[in-house]
Amino acid sequence: MSAPLPGPRVQAISSRSNPLLRQLQRLVDDGGSYRRSGTLWLEGDHLCSALRARGWPARQAVLTDQAWAQPELRDLAQWAPAVAVLPAALFAGFSGLASPAGIGFLIESPQPPAIDGHAPSLVLDRLQDPGNVGSILRSAAAFGVRQVLALQGTAALWSPKVLRAGMGAHFALALHEGLALDALAALAVPWVATSSHASTALPQAQLPSPCAWVLGHEGQGVSPALLARCALQVRIPQPGGEESLNVAAAAAVCLYESARRAA
Repeated sequence: MSAPLPGPRVQAISSRSNPLLRQLQRLVDDGGSYRRSGTLWLEGDHLCSALRARGWPARQAVLTDQAWAQPELRDLAQWAPAVAVLPAALFAGFSGLASPAGIGFLIESPQPPAIDGHAPSLVLDRLQDPGNVGSILRSAAAFGVRQVLALQGTAALWSPKVLRAGMGAHFALALHEGLALDALAALAVPWVATSSHASTALPQAQLPSPCAWVLGHEGQGVSPALLARCALQVRIPQPGGEESLNVAAAAAVCLYESARRAA
């Protein structure tokens, strides 16, 4: 290593059987294991920098010896109270990336606050694709949504794949997951759903502000039980072809329209 290890809080790891590396391997292999372990793995300097920018605490930094030799990554790693430095080959063994970034944080799984009944919100109804979910979280953070409520059957919000797709949006949102439909009773704002069968087009809709946008399963859409509770259903005009938007793109369009009108 070209940079010396400065003290006892920085540990050099050389064995694949190290308990920390085995823990990280489980978190990467099983996207929902954070719910049992109470810990999350954030990989990549972008996610780690987003965590630090928001002032969230990290339990442990893990990085390659090459990353440790880079002053900016070494400084980022020292945000955590404990640092582990290891060969790149060991890091690649548990990395979830095709081209490992060489740095990551182990953090405590956050505990969501109580549902805010009056906040601009987003409800996810059984969305399956982690990439879609992460992209939707990015749009939510960009367009002023304050909380996301994911019903049972939705992809794990804090799984590595959703975290990577979210690109740091997680740290700007209050995230609730694994909810039963009855938990949404805490929302006092009107619910608005997207539906290709709705008679009202989004540009002509009288959108309430704030509201809770409801987005449904990629193939089945919003469940009938949830649609029945919505104050408004809208469709997105698609002159180039019906049903050509996926749910992440539809979310971006709807959230932008809400933000535009509220500005």
